[in-house]
Amino acid sequence: MRRLPHDSPWWTLVLTVASTTACLTVYYGVPLPRDAAPEVVQVVVFAAGLGLLCALLVVQVRRQLRAWTTPSVRVQSVMGLLLPVVTFFALAYYLMADQFVGIENRTDALYFAVVTLGTVGFGDVHPTGEAAKIVTMVQIALDLVVVGVLVSIATSRAQARVGRREGSPHPEK
Repeated sequence: MRRLPHDSPWWTLVLTVASTTACLTVYYGVPLPRDAAPEVVQVVVFAAGLGLLCALLVVQVRRQLRAWTTPSVRVQSVMGLLLPVVTFFALAYYLMADQFVGIENRTDALYFAVVTLGTVGFGDVHPTGEAAKIVTMVQIALDLVVVGVLVSIATSRAQARVGRREGSPHPEK
């Protein structure tokens, strides 16, 4: 497979930094009125955002499978999945801060989203309201799917490399 300029490690670094900067700029920069919309609208917007995240997951998995031998695509795909997931859930947590102990500002909400993604759970921030608990469970479920897909892809790639080293004429993709 011919290497494209955007597949270089430097380009991967540039894209990762740019993506992180863009997500954090949107996260901290967009004014968000708390509880301004009716609950039905909030649920619909959350569901639409969750649907977009699931679509992004499918796109990134397909991208991973197409770019089988390009390591930089793996890094871009991981960041392309994790940044929007963390940003989306941090915004949701910030908007429902009254249903949490410990969320006073956007940084607290971002911290909780990252801690939940990492399955660390220090206990200093936690949901108390029913809706907040549901959103947190949805993030945990989506995080498990994302991590599972990434582990599956990495395992498949490792098996293919072993197959190539052992002289298998047609390694599995």
